Amino acid sequence: MSGRVLALVLAAASAVPAVLAASGSGSSTRYWDCCKPSCAWSGKASLNQGPVLTCDKNDNPISNPDTKSGCDGGSAFACSNNSPWAVNDQVAYGFAATHIAGGNEGSWCCACYKLTFTSGPVAGKTMVVQSTNTGGDLSGNQFDLQMPGGGVGIFDGCASQFGQSLPGERYGGISSRSQCESFPATLKEGCYWRFDWFKNADNPTHTFEQVRCPSELVARSGCRRADDGNFPAFQLPATPATTSTSTSSSSSTSTKPPTSSTSSPSTGGGSGSAAQWAQCGGIGWTGATGCVSPYQCTKLNDYYSQCL
Repeated sequence: MSGRVLALVLAAASAVPAVLAASGSGSSTRYWDCCKPSCAWSGKASLNQGPVLTCDKNDNPISNPDTKSGCDGGSAFACSNNSPWAVNDQVAYGFAATHIAGGNEGSWCCACYKLTFTSGPVAGKTMVVQSTNTGGDLSGNQFDLQMPGGGVGIFDGCASQFGQSLPGERYGGISSRSQCESFPATLKEGCYWRFDWFKNADNPTHTFEQVRCPSELVARSGCRRADDGNFPAFQLPATPATTSTSTSSSSSTSTKPPTSSTSSPSTGGGSGSAAQWAQCGGIGWTGATGCVSPYQCTKLNDYYSQCL
């Protein structure tokens, strides 16, 4: 082989991406079982940060990834800030259990996907989700979206976490927005989201493509894959407004912007007070480093501190 031909072969090989982004069309379901998510255990994937954070019964983060799940008699549960939220009228962020054809937990855990809904009242809307869980009852390109009130499914860790089961059917959950009023306070916002931004859509279909995880999702989950930088960054589409307007009653808070902010490369610290659940510190953080009363800035890992 001549030197010129060899150079062309090597150049072509170097142009092939090291990681292929998953994409296709899929289906969605919904759940909230309060259980420790599968990707919260150690060794599920190659990570730069993580695994996924879990919380105790009082929603305080647990640092030990080997803490037994509340669905198996342990004390680790899904954190309530893994509820979905609206970024604007057309875009939302959240988390999901996934089963994507051709992959496994090693490729799914903590990966992020842009879902573009193709059916129901949310057709045309976009949701970026991070995979924090898997499930033996999932198949194909299925995304089981985490939303309070979506039904506990196979397991019910909520009865153990809150001392009572959440209202609604085991599969499908509640049927009206008013039922959110009886939920624990930390889950109400995510419950309202289902009826406000998500329009109570019933398992809409979607197309999906793997993207780099938005920092807002990583801030809540505490998890980022080692190969995350190989995927295209999600860009918010230009819209006249940056927050969603809700036509529902004043009790809805599900459409407020995310409380965690994007980190920047610098290492300086900002001033001011952040709200509950907001980021307040970590490597590269430049925002507020204090919290509104009575919350305290609590270090979860080197990259993320949160008002708890």
